[in-house]
Amino acid sequence: MKVPVYTMEGKEVGTTELPKEIFEVPMQKDLMHQVAVAQMANKRQVSAHTKTRSEVSGGGRKPWRQKGTGRARHGSIRSPIWVGGGITFGPRKNKNYKQKINKKMGRKALFMALSEKAKRGQLLVLDKIVFEKPKTKAFYAMLQLLPVKHKSSLIVMPGSEKGVMLSVRNIQKTKALPAKQLNLLEVLSKTFMVMPKDSIQAIQETFHGND
Repeated sequence: MKVPVYTMEGKEVGTTELPKEIFEVPMQKDLMHQVAVAQMANKRQVSAHTKTRSEVSGGGRKPWRQKGTGRARHGSIRSPIWVGGGITFGPRKNKNYKQKINKKMGRKALFMALSEKAKRGQLLVLDKIVFEKPKTKAFYAMLQLLPVKHKSSLIVMPGSEKGVMLSVRNIQKTKALPAKQLNLLEVLSKTFMVMPKDSIQAIQETFHGND
């Protein structure tokens, strides 16, 4: 598949050939859904946590004697029926939401998402993206010269170019990452993908050259 190549000024200067083993993979919605759900589950952080009666403080002795007070008998103020006592059947940190997906499934789902971006014209290739120093205003201006306009964008770089990463950090709906960190969720989270030509080779070497 051939796609146009743009300059940082938004001018079309030619075309480039995308490797078909990555950018022309037939869609399988069930596989993409399975991988996306697994990746979301693996990112999930379990923060809700309640204490049981063995974990709350206090209650070292019986609140009052067993008989003769006219009140119901109680053995500890840590009982779940007491205010400030332990919680019964509450959420716990030890719950595991992890789902296992093998490497080939993850890569194939990623290739499907990349293929869909290319097919829809949402993959923009530039001859280069160079920002030696962080320049957020200049980077935003560059995006406005491309078909991206005000849509959300994922900037994929060959490596961790600090100038680009810092330039993108404060632009809304825009994220930059190295090619080796690319995954299905990142691709699906943005409308457009913008990358220099060198990123195509980096993606190929990372995800297809190690099979």
